[in-house]
Amino acid sequence: MKKAVCLLSGGMDSTTLAYVAKDMGYDIIALHFTYGQRTEKKERECARTIAGTLDALDFVEISLEHFKKIGASSLTDAAIPVGEYAGEEKEVPSTYVPFRNANLLAIATSLAEARRAEVVFIGVQTGDYPGYPDCRPEFIEAFQRVVDLGTNAQPRITLMTPFVRMTKAEILRVGIALGVPYEHTWSCYQNNDRACGVCSSCHYRREAFRELGLEDPIEYED
Repeated sequence: MKKAVCLLSGGMDSTTLAYVAKDMGYDIIALHFTYGQRTEKKERECARTIAGTLDALDFVEISLEHFKKIGASSLTDAAIPVGEYAGEEKEVPSTYVPFRNANLLAIATSLAEARRAEVVFIGVQTGDYPGYPDCRPEFIEAFQRVVDLGTNAQPRITLMTPFVRMTKAEILRVGIALGVPYEHTWSCYQNNDRACGVCSSCHYRREAFRELGLEDPIEYED
């Protein structure tokens, strides 16, 4: 049995990547994090549904409430506005959660080592989000060295990030070919019911569907 820990947020990228992992012959251990984000309820709902469609071996949910206490992100601090998409960010966006992916990967690696999973899949992507420092290929390469040095895993745990240099449209094309049920995914940073349609995450999602000439199956406010 080939096992993979898949970080599954309930969003487009992580869902598509989990389907890629399944297509590669891995049995999925779905790992979902809540950390006080604005759309925590909807993300959890979507992640659980997707784990079911993948016949995941397990759905592991872990709460990281320290991110809400740390703050400094519009995803976890209601006093900081998310803001509308206004073109490519030249600085780190307000939605960046400080060092989040390092936290997530550390726990995912622990789970993989405990469950004897040989890979960890994470849907980091720099094509649309160049301002996120913990999504860069260099960060993943550095963290792979941490995993190699800090674990006693047999087999060795490999971080898998095939989407890191892809655009949202390219990822969507992969998902359509694999039959990903995008109606059960969520990208909006602000709302739990109908997507706002104007945050950067909504923007990139909608543009991806437009580029492929497809209709996005979720509802938007505008």
